Amino acid sequence: MAKLKILKEGDPTLRRKSRPVTEITPRILTLLDDMVETMRDANGCGLAAPQVGVLRRVVVIETPESGLIELINPEIIRAEGEQKAPEGCLSIPGQWGITRRPASVTVRALNRRGEPFEVTGTDLLARALCHETDHLDGRLFTDEGILIEMLGDEEE
Repeated sequence: MAKLKILKEGDPTLRRKSRPVTEITPRILTLLDDMVETMRDANGCGLAAPQVGVLRRVVVIETPESGLIELINPEIIRAEGEQKAPEGCLSIPGQWGITRRPASVTVRALNRRGEPFEVTGTDLLARALCHETDHLDGRLFTDEGILIEMLGDEEE
């Protein structure tokens, strides 16, 4: 496994749409493993492949309520309610904002064996599922329609 470089806001890769994974190859499995290591090293709860320069629809999420979830070609199939909560991003270090996200989200994806599964999350997991799938479409939490209010720098 290897720690990957996390791209920062301003890198044009973060604004591009990712391509679906058509075959789960050893390269995709290595990407998943490396993304988990990178996310944990950076103290994050989610990481999308575009954040490490790979325009594929691959996401890893790890929250206290969910444990580790690896998602290939994730698609939000249900979103209900609304929550407003603080959110940050490994690609926008030190910045936090209050976002508007669904209170509950269900995502359909493939696991590393190519098997379809669904995961439903509330609270932090719902935010993470939305946040990471947004990355796959070139969106950031600071975009209009997501961000309600920036909270400023962590160091302030």
